[in-house]
Amino acid sequence: MTVQSKDVNLDKLGGTLYPETKNSEQLRWHSPLEAPFHIAGFPWLAEDGIYRRLPLASSEVVPPAVDTLAYCTAGGQIRFRTNSSRLVIRVRLAGPANMYHMAPTGQCGVDCYIGEQGEQNFITTAKLKPAESEYESQLYHWESPREVAVTLNLPLYQGVEEVWIGVDQDAVLSPAPAYASSRPVIIYGTSITQGGCASRPGMAYPNILSRMIPMEFVNLGFSGNGKGEPELAQIMADIEDPAMFILDYEGNTGKSENIAGTLPAFIQILRDRHPEVPILVVSRICTAEDQFYSERRELNDTRRLIQIQNVEQRRTEGDQHIHFVDGSELLGNDFVNDCTVDGTHPTDLGFLRMAQSLAPVIKGLLQL
Repeated sequence: MTVQSKDVNLDKLGGTLYPETKNSEQLRWHSPLEAPFHIAGFPWLAEDGIYRRLPLASSEVVPPAVDTLAYCTAGGQIRFRTNSSRLVIRVRLAGPANMYHMAPTGQCGVDCYIGEQGEQNFITTAKLKPAESEYESQLYHWESPREVAVTLNLPLYQGVEEVWIGVDQDAVLSPAPAYASSRPVIIYGTSITQGGCASRPGMAYPNILSRMIPMEFVNLGFSGNGKGEPELAQIMADIEDPAMFILDYEGNTGKSENIAGTLPAFIQILRDRHPEVPILVVSRICTAEDQFYSERRELNDTRRLIQIQNVEQRRTEGDQHIHFVDGSELLGNDFVNDCTVDGTHPTDLGFLRMAQSLAPVIKGLLQL
């Protein structure tokens, strides 16, 4: 006997996936591009007025793929205080969710944290229909007004064209809590830096670090395209008053001679403009697949040694502000098997382990 399976629709079975936002017309709507909101993660927002991680106009020509990926809002955060009893968000994306190995909430969603800097607690993620590129979602609803500091993490793998914040008609909005330092930490890297494949935006490792270390983190991870082009170094060097540069791009470099050729030039461009800003070079993490492919392990070992040698040579030459972290140790040996979605890209557990390993190093270098 053949038994035909049935489509499971939780909306019809009582397990509502997409609850309606009731009475949203009673709210007052604000653009986070206006005061008193603070938007982090987009160094060129003031000039360009859009949610984009690289400048629209630059003398440096970046590869087309990087230019496209710059519209993904990975690392972008909206920060503010409010005493509203309700918080609702409206988002218009450049496109819908379309990745097989990443949750739509991570690719296209917005998640919400409540609390002061360094004491933020996750409350919820926006509900969205993966096939649609616009959504409205309630993030919380108290019984009475309550003043809280809010951090909203923007989508990791999709562009955001518009965001609107809905609060009570009589709600007070005020500036976000101050950072420990006004200087940003800039992280350059691959899809893993960008946040693939976190289940929601707040679980990408740069966003986790931003909660552990109350500073602005600028996420310049470009999926499949963190290749160390000098044009990217020049653009990064233009960011005003950086606290630190983190280079985590080995995973996209391919043959060992590629990183051997790009890393010295990339570092030198940053160092010429910022002589005393710490530069942290992070080698590639170990992944579940590595244990089964000896050639891959050998390649990783070779590329790691190249990075170590570059850092040691510069330190020997007098640059005491450059440092190295062995990425193969970030996940911990006991966690590698269960730390990736597809054998390569971290799960939330993997990203948490990365951040927990990196945070003490970063704090030490920043003297926090």
